[in-house]
Amino acid sequence: MHTIEIEALTAEEFAPFGQILSTENATHYPINAGMTERYHDLATVELEGPAARPLISIFRGQPYELPLTLSLMERHPLGSQAFFPLSSRPFLVIVAEDNEGKPAEPRAFLPKPGEGVNIAINTWHGVLTPLEAESDFLVVDRGGEGTNLEEHLFEQGYMIVMRDRSAS
Repeated sequence: MHTIEIEALTAEEFAPFGQILSTENATHYPINAGMTERYHDLATVELEGPAARPLISIFRGQPYELPLTLSLMERHPLGSQAFFPLSSRPFLVIVAEDNEGKPAEPRAFLPKPGEGVNIAINTWHGVLTPLEAESDFLVVDRGGEGTNLEEHLFEQGYMIVMRDRSAS
């Protein structure tokens, strides 16, 4: 079984897979007579196919323990999928580039508290992976006609582990 070390989430490293949702360094301006700060246009919502429409949902995920075995990845060929945590609990974002219709070697990222992600259209990703405790996420994705889910089961899974900080 291959081992994948969890990386810190950075905009540069995550760019091939989508965008980070964060107020840090985001374009912002006051609204509501100066009582609210709007952090504007944080990600690109992508919708393709017949009768496409955005959906806003809350997903409640059960926690995973590390190390965890990654055996399944999925992608959505007709729309992006944004996940924003509704708590400060940690979660993982697991993504992979495409390799001839299958996921290449996955990468696992650990967002900072207050960060979410928008996974680009047709990008391989792991399932919702909260750590430590049950967690809620605001999710923006695509509804409409057409098949918007493709899954891949690995013949040999990947072991996702926390990076050994003492080896640095």
